[in-house]
Amino acid sequence: MLFRAPSIIIALHPLIFVAMVGVLNLHLLSAFIPTFFLVSVTPGMCMTLSMSLGISIGVRRTRWMMLGELIGVGIVATSAVIGAATLMLNYPLAFTVLKWAGGTYLIWLGLQMWLSKGRLALADKGPDEADATSRIQLISQGFVTAIANPKGWAFFIVLLPPFIDPGLPMTPQLSILIALILSLELSCLLLYAHGGQSLNRLLRRHGNVRLLNRISGTLLLGVGIWLALS
Repeated sequence: MLFRAPSIIIALHPLIFVAMVGVLNLHLLSAFIPTFFLVSVTPGMCMTLSMSLGISIGVRRTRWMMLGELIGVGIVATSAVIGAATLMLNYPLAFTVLKWAGGTYLIWLGLQMWLSKGRLALADKGPDEADATSRIQLISQGFVTAIANPKGWAFFIVLLPPFIDPGLPMTPQLSILIALILSLELSCLLLYAHGGQSLNRLLRRHGNVRLLNRISGTLLLGVGIWLALS
């Protein structure tokens, strides 16, 4: 199943660590891991979206959103290093349209949940309607949120280059650093999604399905407004 294995364990597997020794500056790496863990675990648009979907559709299906988000984060991190971010700054209109489109979609989803309608809304009885949400929709939500997040670009443009040693091979060095970033990001996304799912179970025991929909809808509204106006 998607993301079944704990990614952080895979990233720190002894064989991979041996490979790191030859292509990474271990002194920089010792500061890189805690720095990017703190960046990832700090509440933001992607983490809030993960918690919201954890509430409404559960961790298992939220993993598809995580897949899109990780693809987006990988693109942003790579682009921040190779300079594609500069191109985006030269075409601010395209970036603004992307932000508004993604933000508007998330706001629409939040309103649907507030009204207890639509594919993400939880039903009081019967099968969960969230199962109707397609994997492509979830992947797209995560991807757009990651790509259109200006704070994500800012973090990577400012924070990632200092951890790259110009005296070591660039391609393998960047590949491993991005793999570590994605592992840390996935661990934090799962942490937030599990928190949302726990809240789901707690409120469902007391029959507060409408309240659950409104909490999740409010989070989605917040992410959408944040994305559109940031």
